[in-house]
Amino acid sequence: MELLKSDFYYDLPEELIAQTPIEPRNHSRMMCVDRSSGAVSHDRFYNLCSHLKKGDLLVMNDSRVIPARLYGEKIGNGTFIEFLLLEQKGDKLWEIICRPGKKAKPGTRFSFGSGKLIAEVTEVKEDGNRIVKFECEGNFFTALESIGQMPLPPYIKEKLDNKERYQTVYSNELGSAAAPTAGLHFTKEMLDELREKGIKTAFVTLHVGLGTFRPVKEENVLDHKMHSEHYFLPQETADLINQTKAEGGRVIAVGTTTCRTLESVATFFGDISERDGYTDIFIYPGYKFKCIDGLITNFHLPESTLIMLVSAFMGYDNTMNAYKTAVEEKYRFFSFGDSMCIL
Repeated sequence: MELLKSDFYYDLPEELIAQTPIEPRNHSRMMCVDRSSGAVSHDRFYNLCSHLKKGDLLVMNDSRVIPARLYGEKIGNGTFIEFLLLEQKGDKLWEIICRPGKKAKPGTRFSFGSGKLIAEVTEVKEDGNRIVKFECEGNFFTALESIGQMPLPPYIKEKLDNKERYQTVYSNELGSAAAPTAGLHFTKEMLDELREKGIKTAFVTLHVGLGTFRPVKEENVLDHKMHSEHYFLPQETADLINQTKAEGGRVIAVGTTTCRTLESVATFFGDISERDGYTDIFIYPGYKFKCIDGLITNFHLPESTLIMLVSAFMGYDNTMNAYKTAVEEKYRFFSFGDSMCIL
């Protein structure tokens, strides 16, 4: 089977790329798609409850975005440097992208926030990323919170006034370089309402890497190498999933990151149980889903691995038709955009 990148292209007018989040969070539009027929209807996210049933389980990614973009200067001559934190490798030890890269040779030291954070480059990796060791007084994440900027996706040009709008209301585990954006639509009141109606909630953690924005370069999709991300599926969530399945309820993943976590565990271990590891699962049409029965997601970039995942779940023709409709109906796209509920 040949799958071409160009098969997943759609024409998106630039003005449909959402630059700022909707207020309140749950007032975004929601396209509802019947997975079997492809039938499309339109609603608002705050009405999600009316599309779910008692006994359904929503599984959400509770990863929290770190303010991973740092602006500072080289100690000694004051030249400008920008760091983007990718992944924690140890105590105050991080893999980063930096620019200008030629300034960041091993042994070079940099200062951020007038010395609140000091960093020394310890290694240059083959791909050009650096390993750096940070020094600070007190807690590293407290210092980062006070001086770091949110690493908004490259297609968002507007400044974000409130950092919390790029976090889900249930974010808890620090570690993502990008938000699991399908969850940005939920409010705490809405989660309470869902639980009151007998819809269960559970959490996994997958720390979203910047690879999520990396374009597919190969024309043959199967030649694309997926990035690896760290996940944790707790026993409590595994028990709820197994219980829901046994009782005939539906397991609905909030976001592609949750979907990838659950399907990774089901695929690689054959069951749903507590797991902690890394996944580079690539889900595209032809994949047989082993855990999820529904998906809540945003609208994704043309030719991205995320639109391929959606196509695998609700069918290629249904997906391309839904996206064509979304453009015609002027839905808002990408991270701060509108929602899609596939059941």
